[in-house]
Amino acid sequence: MSDSKINMDSKDREIIRELQTDGRISNQELAAKVNLSPSPCLRRLRNLENEGIIKGYGVEVDAQAYGLPITVFARVQLEKHSADVVSNFEQHIEFAEQVLECYVMTGVSDYLLKIVVADLHAYEVFVRKVLHPIGSIASIDTSFAYATVKKTGIFPRI
Repeated sequence: MSDSKINMDSKDREIIRELQTDGRISNQELAAKVNLSPSPCLRRLRNLENEGIIKGYGVEVDAQAYGLPITVFARVQLEKHSADVVSNFEQHIEFAEQVLECYVMTGVSDYLLKIVVADLHAYEVFVRKVLHPIGSIASIDTSFAYATVKKTGIFPRI
């Protein structure tokens, strides 16, 4: 949840959707697509950046071509939920470069991790050398993705 001071309107959301579609779009093109003149468009963009609503810009990479064709979803359940155990787990995960995303979950599992690795052996090494040493893990339930049906970073219109 953001504690921004800016009240986003539909024009701000249009700007964000266009940038989610093409982060390399020029301000001129962006302004035309959202029906603004360049100066107000750039001002809105800078406000969204300064308020932390736009957190950064990135590049989408083909994981297989990069050499990390295996996507793993691991559901992790902790043995206990003391502040120390939770903090220790989250700090270790923060520095595990194989973990692309980590979510705190409701239900049986405490965390859902999205992990990328080169092969099954690399996942085994990750579990043995990264997850197990963290300690206080009651269970790890692993699922391997064998295809991607949909992947997007573009938010729906509201």
